[in-house]
Amino acid sequence: MLNGVTSDLERYMDLLSARQKLVASNIANADTPGYKTQDIDFQFEFATLTQGELPQTIQPDGLVEKPDGNNVNIDREARLLAENQMRFNLASVLVKDQLKTVQEAIQGGTSS
Repeated sequence: MLNGVTSDLERYMDLLSARQKLVASNIANADTPGYKTQDIDFQFEFATLTQGELPQTIQPDGLVEKPDGNNVNIDREARLLAENQMRFNLASVLVKDQLKTVQEAIQGGTSS
């Protein structure tokens, strides 16, 4: 069970890292003519847990395209950065708790 939970948390954190890179790229290209916002279908990717494969990127629907063809929305990207950070922090706490449980089991259930 512990290995499964830890493995899922690792995959979750990998997805968060991939999304963070995409959001940063979107922000960096906010003024690039013709650039299209990239994202990850986060729920689908986590549900399938395709080990070892890079997550598939998507182009989100409903974004307003500027006259130069770029559709990056800085407000959306900033929200995604904040959301991603909160998720990553939560996953980090969960991993830390898992490791603490293992350490306590090794030490015979006593903290030193």
